Amino acid sequence: MNRHRVVILVHDGVQLLDVAGPLEVFDGADQLLRRGYEVLLASPSGRDVIASSRFRLGVDLALQDVDELDTLVVAGGWGSREAAADPELVRQVRRLSERARRTASVCTGAFLLAEAGLLAGRRATTHWAMCDELAASYPDVVVEPDAIYVRDAPLLTAAGVSAGIDLALAMVEDDHGVEVARTIAKWMVVFLQRPGGQSQFSVWHSAQPVHDSALHDLLAEIAANPAGDHRVPVMADRLAMSPRHFTRLFTKQVGTSPGRYVERARVEAARLMLESGQRGIARRCGFGSAETMRRAFVRQLGVPPSTYRDRFSTAGRPAPTH
Repeated sequence: MNRHRVVILVHDGVQLLDVAGPLEVFDGADQLLRRGYEVLLASPSGRDVIASSRFRLGVDLALQDVDELDTLVVAGGWGSREAAADPELVRQVRRLSERARRTASVCTGAFLLAEAGLLAGRRATTHWAMCDELAASYPDVVVEPDAIYVRDAPLLTAAGVSAGIDLALAMVEDDHGVEVARTIAKWMVVFLQRPGGQSQFSVWHSAQPVHDSALHDLLAEIAANPAGDHRVPVMADRLAMSPRHFTRLFTKQVGTSPGRYVERARVEAARLMLESGQRGIARRCGFGSAETMRRAFVRQLGVPPSTYRDRFSTAGRPAPTH
């Protein structure tokens, strides 16, 4: 079996988990396959670097000394802006990407790829807090702010921190098949693997803080009972408002329309049930039918429930969606 050489680009201020996540995935695959991957850390100077958590990372070689590689992974972190301002470093990223079969970034490593011109005209993502800056700084990049990772072959970009694990699992699956990747995911006690289009945050985390106490209680009620009657006229009546005023207030304070929020809440409840192998999901989460639930999943997560179930089922248990 040919051994895949993976070079992870690191620099001072790199996020430790952006490096450690993919490194552990590839190393696990190497242990399982017995020489599946060779993983090297490379820095601009070849010297060790200090990660953002003040942890010293041992470096194997300098970027300019890398000739042969299969995969280039550019890790992100607080030092990414300074790294992207280094013309020689950017040149090395461009050179190595031309030699590699595929190039990937984790978190703000996407800024280095963009500065090297590698993301021009392509879809990409980065940490949710930096998506607006990436889009503003590089308007020729199509930024997808909600994605866990984005594949625009031969470029792959991942959101922040733990998303690097999802990205590396996807690459292992490409190289060696789903069963190898599934085994590594089980070893690491993570799901295989969050679909690339899945939102970086659940509906509960992504909603804006709500200051109206009655509205806050309503959101809690939706979370506690997603299958309840949450039509706009009914919810407006609970808050003693007209449907028009309720919709305006809800959208302003929550950041999305009532209908969209309720659908997202129901999808959130359904995906948690799918992950735990529960049955009778569609109606228990407020969907009238399995087909209604399927359409909502595709709208919200980019994948149908069957795909989500297969990706997340750690025990292989069946979980009917009707």
